[in-house]
Amino acid sequence: MMAYAQIGRNVIRHQLSASERGIQHPLFYAVQGVRHRKLEVILTNSIDKLGKAGDTVKVAPGFFRNHLMPKLLAVPNIHKYRYLLKDQSKIYQPKEDAEVNVVSQTNEDKMKEYQTAANRLDRTMVVLRKFIKVDYEIREPVTKEEIIAEVARQLSVSIEPENVHLPSPLSTLGEFEVPLRLPRSIPLPEGKLQWALKVKIRRK
Repeated sequence: MMAYAQIGRNVIRHQLSASERGIQHPLFYAVQGVRHRKLEVILTNSIDKLGKAGDTVKVAPGFFRNHLMPKLLAVPNIHKYRYLLKDQSKIYQPKEDAEVNVVSQTNEDKMKEYQTAANRLDRTMVVLRKFIKVDYEIREPVTKEEIIAEVARQLSVSIEPENVHLPSPLSTLGEFEVPLRLPRSIPLPEGKLQWALKVKIRRK
């Protein structure tokens, strides 16, 4: 922005010195003498309904002379200004993509996540609702895959089929403890011999 301001000041300074010598500046000659033609200018700032900073637009000579140029909002579209603005944009153009420092997760952090997930599995009950056909027998038995899907949905914990020990599907209403096979590196809570998931099947 400081570069754009300096450009405007230089243009005005040259014009004043030329006027004192009785010489008409070519830019003002074009502005004042050819009123039916529009001027091509380069915007130094974004202007609503006109364009963004750096755009080349056509404007009425009077609008440029009375509004844009005094406020340093635009410069004539001639080679030296195009070249200067191009260089300035390279210097002052903000970076769109900020650098992101990626910190790799340590083994200790991973173990904390595993421990938190294991405790959630052990302390929380997964509830499923099923239709029954006779007494407490359900129409469609609950499989290992269905339990894994419900754990992900209800507890937001992802487990693999090998983590669930379910020899046969659950076929009746009631509460069950399904053994979990988690890595031995995850310490068990005091007094527990193995990890287990509580599953409750209710009537739908």
